[in-house]
Formats: sequence, structure tokens, C-alpha cells
Amino acid sequence: MVECASCKTKVFIPSDLLPFASVPCTRCGHPVIMPMQLRQFELRNIIASGGMGTVYRAFDTMLLREVAVKMLKKEVIGDEEVLHSFYREARACAALNHTNIIHIYTFDELDHQPYLVMELADFDSLDAWIERDQRVPELQVLDIGIKVASALDTALKHNLLHRDIKPGNILFNSDGEPKLVDFGLARIAEADEAEHEFIVWGTPYYVAPEKIRREKENFLSDMYSLGGTLYHALTGHVPFEAATVEEVITAHVNTPPTPPNQVVPEISQPTSDALVTAMAKLPASRFQSYDDFIMALTAARSQLLVRQFNMNQTGSEDAGKGWWQR
Repeated sequence: MVECASCKTKVFIPSDLLPFASVPCTRCGHPVIMPMQLRQFELRNIIASGGMGTVYRAFDTMLLREVAVKMLKKEVIGDEEVLHSFYREARACAALNHTNIIHIYTFDELDHQPYLVMELADFDSLDAWIERDQRVPELQVLDIGIKVASALDTALKHNLLHRDIKPGNILFNSDGEPKLVDFGLARIAEADEAEHEFIVWGTPYYVAPEKIRREKENFLSDMYSLGGTLYHALTGHVPFEAATVEEVITAHVNTPPTPPNQVVPEISQPTSDALVTAMAKLPASRFQSYDDFIMALTAARSQLLVRQFNMNQTGSEDAGKGWWQR
């Protein structure tokens, strides 16, 4: 019997279950595995699984710490594009040293099956937070924005673009620190025009207009996607909602985003203005550096804290609390 990592139900595991195979939890359906050893790492349970790979919570028996192990599935290791993306993620993250970028500890293979060992950040994700609460409090959104923008600035200083900023790629560790993950689509910021793909990579709900127009992207494209991600967290709505992906993409190109404080009136004007600027249609109309974006978010955060402090000093017992605290 093995305990399900999701709901803690005891699940029977057949003795003939193949290595890395799983069975669904009888209560919640979460995949459950028999703990097994991979080099010095004891794989204990599955955090997440997708079409290309599986992420395990594991324990490093040499350094006595919990880690995450991301392993490609056997059925995709013959796909050169998938392998290239996996190697690119490993090398990109390993080259970066920032508190809010997931740390890579090692890269290895088992029977030609590649795997990454990385920092564990499975306390929460921004995607799950939005789904659970509909809206993330403004102060927390600003904190996340400041830290992730700083992480992207560090990547840019190493000449890297992330190219897939979205709520699902911002995870949180047990201390609540946001961690930017999944550099599988990352590429050199100064890549030649001839190397520029003619495929729109990234998530349609947060994709920059210039990528849709198949123009050369730069760090301002990542900034737009971060702005859209923060917009979603702040308002509970993606910047453009439509019946089809095609309509969403068209809106990114042609339709100005509704300012966040027109969607949710209690959002402060400085926060609303910062996100509108980050999501300007023309890259030249956005903040021209991450420092500028961070300064705008930091100023909005300071003004929000002052406003909350003043309300606490002069208002009723609940007047200074955010909507999420009442």
C-alpha cells in the first residue's frame, strides 16, 4: 500500500507494476507509483505528468534534501525536437542564477532516457491559485510581477528569452517564493532573422502581437506575456476572452486590453496603468527595460501599501483590509 500524494488515501500497488508505471488513486485519480531508486534519488510520488514527461517528488539520499526529477517519457525520446527542447531547458536554467528561476542540480540519463534534477517548487502554481480563488490579491500580484520581471532581466543579461510566460510556468516553493520554470522554448535573444521560426510559439492567451505578426521578437515580447499573466491573476480574466483561439489571437493584434481597474474597480490606478503599458500593442510603447517595468510595479506597490495603512488608521476595523481579508 502506498499513500496518494494528493489526497493521502492508501492505494494498493500490484507487485508486478513496471518501473516508472503508475496506477490511479481510487479516490482522486492522481497517479501513484511504488517508490523507487534512480541513482542517488529516491522517487517518491508524481507531482505532474504530461504528454512529454513526468515530474517526480524525490529525495536526494546523498545530500539529504527533497528535489524534483523531470524525466522524459520513453515514447518521445526518439523525437529530435522534444529532445532539443529538453536539453535547451537544462542548459538555459543551469546558466542562470536567480532566486526566482528554478535551479537545476544535475542532468543525466538512464537507459538513454534523459532526466533533470532540479529545485523542488510544488507548493502551488499561479495557475492553480487563479483557478482556486478566481483572483489573486493585488499586493501579491505586484510582488510576483516584480520578482518574475527581475528573473527575466537576469535571463536577458545572459542573452536568453523565455518565450512562454504564463501562470502555469510560475510555481511557488514552500516559502511562497515564485519560481519561473520551463525554459524549453527559450532561445538566444539576438538570434539571426534567418533563424526566426515561422510558428507562433507560446500560449495564445498571453502571446505578444509581434509574434502573431511573425515579426522578430525580443525581451518586450516576454514583457507583454508577463503583463498578460499578471492581468489574469489580478482580474480573474485573461486579457482577451473569445469563443475560438483565432479570435483571441486577432484580439491580441487589434484590440486594446480593457484596463484592469475597469474590470475590477478596486484595483489601483498605478497597477492598472503599469499593466496596460506592459501590454501595449507596439513594442516601442511598452516599458523599454525590465528596470522601468519593475520601478512602475514597485511604485504601485508602495502606493497601495500607503493607501491600506491610511485606511487602517482612519477607517473602520475592516476598512484597511483587502477584499480577500474581509
